Amino acid sequence: MSDLKHVILDLVEKHLPDEEHFFVEVKIDRVADKTKILILVDADQGMTIAACASLSRALSGELETNELLEEAYTLEVSSPGLDYPLTEKRQYQKNIGRTLKVFLLSGEEVSGKLKEVEEQGIKLVVTKKEKGKKSVEEEHSFSFKELKKSIVQVSFN
Repeated sequence: MSDLKHVILDLVEKHLPDEEHFFVEVKIDRVADKTKILILVDADQGMTIAACASLSRALSGELETNELLEEAYTLEVSSPGLDYPLTEKRQYQKNIGRTLKVFLLSGEEVSGKLKEVEEQGIKLVVTKKEKGKKSVEEEHSFSFKELKKSIVQVSFN
């Protein structure tokens, strides 16, 4: 299955519309008697349904033409939803200014506004509220190695 993932990754890279689009993840599972292939892609300015559909058609054609799967399969091409953890540096970059909930390998959870993405990590602005005092903003830096997962927080403000 690992070889199939590599082949699919190569096909995804080949069929991405442009440099703005990038691969996030491929998941291959057995569901009942079918293989389910989930491909997550994103774009710096946001992924469109049309781009997902176009990529899906291209990949489906390649899978059929090259007979990469002998059994029945389903193919889903999608962008990661808001509840999906950020995994790529480019995903962090496109979310600068948004609030993240960061889960650290140490077990600590930190919420703050993503201020900056650096080569080795991120900077969050965390607002601390103490009873009877003014709110204080503190800047915290975290290396990517410290991060277990990061989720964009939905704001309805």
